[in-house]
Amino acid sequence: MIKLLKIELKKIRTYKIFWILAGLYFIFLVLGILMAEFMINNMVDNMNKHLPIPAPHMNIYFFPEVWQNMAFFATIRYVLIFPAIIIMILITNEFTFKTIRQNVVNGLSKSEFILSKLYIILLISVITTVFFALSTFIIGIAHTSEVTWGMIFDKISFVIGFFITILTFQIYAFFFGFMCRNTGLAIALFTLYTFIIEPILYYFLKSPLVFKNGISTYLPVNAVFRVTEYPTIPVLKKMMGLNLQESISWGGCALPLLYSAIMIGIVFWTLKKRDL
Repeated sequence: MIKLLKIELKKIRTYKIFWILAGLYFIFLVLGILMAEFMINNMVDNMNKHLPIPAPHMNIYFFPEVWQNMAFFATIRYVLIFPAIIIMILITNEFTFKTIRQNVVNGLSKSEFILSKLYIILLISVITTVFFALSTFIIGIAHTSEVTWGMIFDKISFVIGFFITILTFQIYAFFFGFMCRNTGLAIALFTLYTFIIEPILYYFLKSPLVFKNGISTYLPVNAVFRVTEYPTIPVLKKMMGLNLQESISWGGCALPLLYSAIMIGIVFWTLKKRDL
């Protein structure tokens, strides 16, 4: 594992586009965390214009709810698309510049090549999760008047939910990168499916015009974003009748991991069958 990681890190050390996209991702991640409360209260202000009794402003940065709230805002599609694009570029460039052939000629097996990319995905996920956990912990400490260990650890499982979300979303991008082998095509198809095709399919399957079913729940991208489904905002329950998520559903976490395992298996099988 260490050997394969060193090979990948050596490749990206001087790769400017990687560091630019990584920097943009962390900037948007920080902005998403810091501006979440402002965006929510702006929504509340807009709702209050049409309500006889104004709803109060929200504080979402206190323990233990801060873990759930920050996990939700840090895993919206528009933020996670950056690490996904990074992974697709890293993979498709191997085919564009024929470096995958050179790696195999130099003694790296096809399986090791795939594993090296998965290790990079795992490393990015771990680093991002540590950054997320530390940032959320500091924000929670700063906004909670009387902190106890029980409050801190009450909803800390959402950190695991964040890790599973970013890990599986990157694996989906890994799948598109290997299947398409072209940077522009991979990014276009992945973005099209994530932001347009699946959301349309999701609402179509939920439509009363379609026979009653729960298929939309099991769509791949939807399964990822259902790991942390809603932030802990009481007004969502009172005004919109939503059943707020109290904890991470381990069954819900298993579904995107299952999709990821299937995609990895398809990539292994395909790369062994197809020419480089």
